[in-house]
Amino acid sequence: MNRTLYTLLLHLALPLIALRLALRARKAAAYSRRIRERFSFALPPLQPGGIWVHAVSVGESIAAAPMIRALQARHPELPITVTCMTPTGSERIQALFGDSVQHCYLPYDLPWAAARFLERARPRLAVVMETELWPNHIHQCARRGIPVVLANARLSERSARGYARFGKLTSPMLAELSLIAVQTRTEAERFLILGARHECVEVTGSIKFDLHIDPHLAQRAADLRRQWQAELRPLWIAASTHAGEDEIVLAAHRQLLEQRPDALLLLVPRHPERFDAVYELCQRQGLSTRRRSSGETVQAADQVLLGDTMGELLFLYALADVAFVGGSLVANGGHNLLEPAALGKPVLSGPHLFNFLEIAAQLREAGALGEVRSASDLAGEVEALWREPDRSERMRHAGLQVLKANQGALERLLAELKRLLEGRRP
Repeated sequence: MNRTLYTLLLHLALPLIALRLALRARKAAAYSRRIRERFSFALPPLQPGGIWVHAVSVGESIAAAPMIRALQARHPELPITVTCMTPTGSERIQALFGDSVQHCYLPYDLPWAAARFLERARPRLAVVMETELWPNHIHQCARRGIPVVLANARLSERSARGYARFGKLTSPMLAELSLIAVQTRTEAERFLILGARHECVEVTGSIKFDLHIDPHLAQRAADLRRQWQAELRPLWIAASTHAGEDEIVLAAHRQLLEQRPDALLLLVPRHPERFDAVYELCQRQGLSTRRRSSGETVQAADQVLLGDTMGELLFLYALADVAFVGGSLVANGGHNLLEPAALGKPVLSGPHLFNFLEIAAQLREAGALGEVRSASDLAGEVEALWREPDRSERMRHAGLQVLKANQGALERLLAELKRLLEGRRP
């Protein structure tokens, strides 16, 4: 498939795209709003001549935040436009940056929509986070001489096989990128095989290691546990869970309650549209559940606290003794393991970590990550970490050491972005 055929098929798929938006809007009403932005109509006023950063959703927005803040500090004269594709991503961008950045949805990858957006934004540099590759957007940038960077790039073996099936589309698109700043050498090789130019592929590491943790976060968490009178309660978190995982997590928690009747689970679904359904699931299973969004104080009889707020995940991690990171007991590829590790928490996950293979391998080899495959495994590991504080401390220390050993990717990436802003090409 070449780009012309891809564009034709994308136009033919517009009714299906509209139907998908409508179906998603039934679960999350925000999908029915700002639809015109997705076609480059009714875009907000955009000051041109700056840096455009695209972060598809919440995870990429959080990963991009340190880079964006550094760009704001180093290039205060340049407006920064941040785009995303999801309402939750939009909420996170607005919460993180407020009016200090320009923000809108990225229009669909239609040539005329991409051109209209670029005519409005006219960026000097485009930075796309991780693996969000859109052929027409990239081609429209190339036509205008706008350098495009794929930052913190990752490419799993499975994704590489998928791209390889459409080589006539993928290879020219990758060749138009000015820089692919990849996380690992293995991923660099995959991009090169797919058609990226050798001089444009740099192994910079993962900027996710360059986490900045609010130094007051741990104290705030300790204060809240004291307010709950839960300093001595065994407390664990299951974060970023997906459909099919919540049942496993709750089964594990019921097993823990048999041994530790005062155990408290912080359950944080990945997607806000699932908050109500997960709350109802907890209720059906007979677990005394309180919603974080209620603002109510956790009581001794509460067994589950549902994390149904946005922007609080790091704080909720800080509250817990042990962290399980979801998207990994189902074949979703996992989520960021470094956030709980940076907070000094022993980290557990399921086996499906294909989005974070290198990070998972480093944490595992250092003894900072435990893997589980079932509710019984999960309950057993959580209980063991509560029972064995020395083991918990070793995992905590190992995780912090892995982060320290891998930091510096952000500085390497920023140096490359500065080079491109100055017009210096490979």
